[in-house]
Amino acid sequence: MSENVHNIIMENRKKLTVSGVTDVDRFDENTVLLYTNMGELTVKGNDLHVNELSVTDGEMNIEGEIDAVIYGDRDRQSPLSLLGKLFR
Repeated sequence: MSENVHNIIMENRKKLTVSGVTDVDRFDENTVLLYTNMGELTVKGNDLHVNELSVTDGEMNIEGEIDAVIYGDRDRQSPLSLLGKLFR
C-alpha cells in the first residue's frame, strides 16, 4: 500500500476501517485518537473496540457506536513528530 493513501470506510455507524494509520496515541471505549498520513484523527462514540491494527499495512478496524470522526491538525503525524523534527 502506498504511504500517501488514506481512506475511511464506515458501515452503518458501527464499523470503521481506516487506512494510512501511522500511530495510535490512545483509545478507550469512548475515544480513539490516532494519527494518519493526513494528520490527527479522533473517533468518538460508545463501546468502541479496536478489533484490528496492522502496523505493516497501516490499517485499523474499529467497532462500536460511532458518533463522530474528527480530523485535527493536518501537519501532526504523531505525538512526537514536532519534537522529532526539532532534534533532527
